[in-house]
Order: sequence, then structure tokens, then C-alpha cells
Amino acid sequence: MKEHHSEQRHSAGVLNATSAFLLWGLFPLYFHAIGEVPPVEILAHRMVWSLLFLCIVLTWRQQWKWLPAVLRQPKTVATFAASALLLSANWFIYIWAVNNGHVIDASLGYFITPLLNVLLGLFVLKERLRAGQWLAIGVAATGVAWLTWQAGALPWIALLLAATFGAYGLLRKTATLAALEGLSFETLLLFPLAGGYVLWLTVHGANTFVNTPNDVTRALLVAAGPITAIPLLLFAAGARKIPLSVLGMLQYIAPTIQMILGLLVFHETFSKARLAGFIVIWSALALYMAEGFWMSRRTAAAG
Repeated sequence: MKEHHSEQRHSAGVLNATSAFLLWGLFPLYFHAIGEVPPVEILAHRMVWSLLFLCIVLTWRQQWKWLPAVLRQPKTVATFAASALLLSANWFIYIWAVNNGHVIDASLGYFITPLLNVLLGLFVLKERLRAGQWLAIGVAATGVAWLTWQAGALPWIALLLAATFGAYGLLRKTATLAALEGLSFETLLLFPLAGGYVLWLTVHGANTFVNTPNDVTRALLVAAGPITAIPLLLFAAGARKIPLSVLGMLQYIAPTIQMILGLLVFHETFSKARLAGFIVIWSALALYMAEGFWMSRRTAAAG
């Protein structure tokens, strides 16, 4: 009976996490659909409508008791203010990339992120790396160097997306609040800036939400709330039920879908030289996952 319950829990976790990554993978279609809205305005609306949606969820679940205690902890507030700024920077870069024909570059950023997380663990959390992990990072660095050489410039979009999301993940890893409360607090901290900017746009007659003749655009901006929050909540639910190794493999669903969309839907250029760089980075990821799987099996056998 206990084993059956464990299998059900694992299956539910895989379904939740897979759903989150599938939704994140389809994000380019959403941002392209509201391409008439400037990236900064999309970002502001995303924060405003996300907070409204999260407030509804928290009220429905009667889950507000954590807020007064958090507000009395300046260190926690400062940590979440930093993570909120990193998250908003990541969102802005991603929105700008999608709406300026860089979907494939954006997908590369999320392929690189897990390896950057390993480096952050090394330098910030003082974790020790195994030989296989060093090799994976070295191979990935070779791929980035190749892409830099053949393009004549660093892949800034990918590196900035990886850096902001990696640093955000690091702060959230050490944070005291769970996913729902943490995301709600981040959007609450960002709301004065986002709400103020939307109000400023409205006063100056530049609010696309008000001015657009397209009701679909208006509806899609409102939908930014659930579109932002639901994948994050699904991810949090899944992460609690499945091993980190399984979660690590599933996370590549999103950038893979994004890359396919960049090729087939947005018709971005993908030269053979660029493909070679991606293959080297994918090889690094495969090496990293294989090494982690082998070590987990070895540990399990020893136990």
C-alpha cells in the first residue's frame, strides 16, 4: 500500500513538473501574440495581474498568516527584494528576446542555466564539484566559446538569461518562504513600481491596455496573471514529489520547445556553425545528467 502511494506521488509529481515545463516552452507564442505592447509595459502588466491572481489564490486558500511575520524581518524582505529584481530582469530580457527575433538565443540561456547553477554552488555555496561535473562545465564553456567566435560576439541574451535565473534560483534556494508565498511577496514588492508605471502610462495616454482597439491583446494582458503563476505553482508541486535528478531531466523540455518554435514558427536562422555550438552544449548537458545518474545509482547501491 505504501509503495503504491509512493508511485502515485511520483506520477503526480512528474505530471505537474512536465505540465509546468510544457507551458513555459509555449511562452514565445504568448509574448509574440502581444508583440504590439512594449516589453517594459508587458513586464509591468505581468506583475500587476500576477499579484491580483495570487491574491485571489491566497484568499481562497486562507493563506495570509505568513505576511505580517515576514514584514517584521528586514533581512527576509531585502532577500526577496533582490530576488524580485532578478526575476523581473529575467522576464524583461526574455520578453525583449522573443519580440525581437531571438527565441533560439533565449532557449540557449535555459540550456546553460543548470550548468551555471553548478558554478554558483561552487563559488557561493562552497560546494565541491566532482570530476564529471568539471568536465561537463568545460565542454559547455567550449560550446559558448565556439558560438562567440563564429558570431563575433558573446551570446549576451543567453548568458544574461542564465545569469539572472541562476542567481534568482540561488536566492530562492536559501529563502524561507514556499513557492506560492514567495512569488506573492516578490510581486507585492514589485507592485508599487509596476502599478506606478501603468498609472503613469495611463495619465500620458500611452497605456496599450486602454488604447488598443484589439480586445484579444487586452484579454491576453489580463491573462498574464494566471499564465505567470500557474506554471510556477505546478513546478513547486512537482518538485516536492520527485527526485532532483528526474526534475533536472524534465527541465530541458521548455528550452527544447522554445528552440523548435524559433525554427519552425518564427523562422529564425540556424546555421550549421551555430548548430555545432548547440550540439557541444547539449553534449555537456548529457554528460552532466549521465554523471549525476551514475552517482545516484552508485550511492543507492552502497546504501
